[in-house]
Amino acid sequence: MRENIQRFGRFLSGMVMPNISAFIAWGLITTLFIGTGWLPNETFVKLVDPMILYLLPLLIAYTGGRMVHGVRGGVIGAVTAIGLIVGASKPQFLAAMVMGPLAAYVLRKIDEFLADKIPSGFEMLVNNFTAGILGAGLSMLCLVGIGPIFGAFSDAMGSAVQAIVDQGLLPLVSLVIEPAKILFLNNAINHGVLGPLGIAEVATKGQSIFFLLEANPGPGLGVLLACWFFGKGMVKESAPGAIIIHFFGGIHEIYFPYVLMNPLLLLSVIAGGLTGVATFTLLGAGLVAAPSPGSIIALTAMAPKGGLLPVWAGVITSTIVALLVAAVVLKFTNKEADLEGAKGQVKEMKGLRQVSVKKIVFACDAGMGSSAMGASTLRKKIKAAGLDIEVVHSAIEEVPADVDLIVTHESLAQRAHQDHPNTEIVTITNFVGAPEYDTLVSRLTK
Repeated sequence: MRENIQRFGRFLSGMVMPNISAFIAWGLITTLFIGTGWLPNETFVKLVDPMILYLLPLLIAYTGGRMVHGVRGGVIGAVTAIGLIVGASKPQFLAAMVMGPLAAYVLRKIDEFLADKIPSGFEMLVNNFTAGILGAGLSMLCLVGIGPIFGAFSDAMGSAVQAIVDQGLLPLVSLVIEPAKILFLNNAINHGVLGPLGIAEVATKGQSIFFLLEANPGPGLGVLLACWFFGKGMVKESAPGAIIIHFFGGIHEIYFPYVLMNPLLLLSVIAGGLTGVATFTLLGAGLVAAPSPGSIIALTAMAPKGGLLPVWAGVITSTIVALLVAAVVLKFTNKEADLEGAKGQVKEMKGLRQVSVKKIVFACDAGMGSSAMGASTLRKKIKAAGLDIEVVHSAIEEVPADVDLIVTHESLAQRAHQDHPNTEIVTITNFVGAPEYDTLVSRLTK
């Protein structure tokens, strides 16, 4: 079930992650140039509405369509989404995430049906008119029928969320978010659920707390600080490096193994998350766009004018509470084996097949955070060993077919094996100072 949820979440976040730079661009323009921004400007502020109403939903629909049926799927997804956008006064992100891939799927089925029925020489004509007719029909259908349905659904969902906020229950979402993050569902939650909610709220309020619920680095920082102060062995030694990567680099996956090694540490991240959300709510904190990655630098950049201190306050309080709870947990459960014990749960790495390894892919859930860091570390070690091996990073479900060896976190190994059953998979449990890197390089050298 977890793998299926991760796969679905990966699909949702896959529509957003490639377009994060566009969201950041819109967020910066909004933060700087709206009437209450840092540098109000009547000319540049004209970019705000077209970007959020047209550009961003179209990018999402195109990306989702392309994931299903290549460039043709992307084009049909964008054409379909314009019907949603024209008929609505609010950003149609959720509708674009549904209709973009759905339109591409319909086109893919039509292409499969017509594949052997098109006379030679008429392929381009048929393909172009098929997509054009389908796009015209779907865009009109979205304008007069599907769009209003999504609009009503979005309004109902917004009302439900607002009711939770009004009742002061929003901090309780940490009971779900924090454990789900540890299971590598962070991208699915952030970009698949909270992102669309946040963007819709920004359109009406100028900022949103939803961008802070998952991205808050405070709970993870508290755990890592506790491991540094009160941990033993490899836990204590690796924590400082993990703190820098997590807090400033924004790669939250770095602290997940520290919680997995001692499940009671879930109490600390939940307590920290509850405290942070409560602080954000009390002080009216919010961001103008999604901070990606979840670095304190990104949170600071996305804070609205006059809203920086509430954001920092929530991060600080969540860090302190998570640190205190984690310290108690470690005091009564700490053992010398700690991180090594967690790594011992992983199956002993199988000996590499006697083949020429020319390409290694370091894979993570989104293909942008921990995998990029891991690939960089492994690439340096392989280069230092004098090996001529290409090392790249990728999302777990976008690993290229020509890969000779896959390196990934143990919780993602099954998903990698499903798509590449005949490829050697090396699993790790900790992204910083993982001994598996040196072991792998040693084996490749031999």
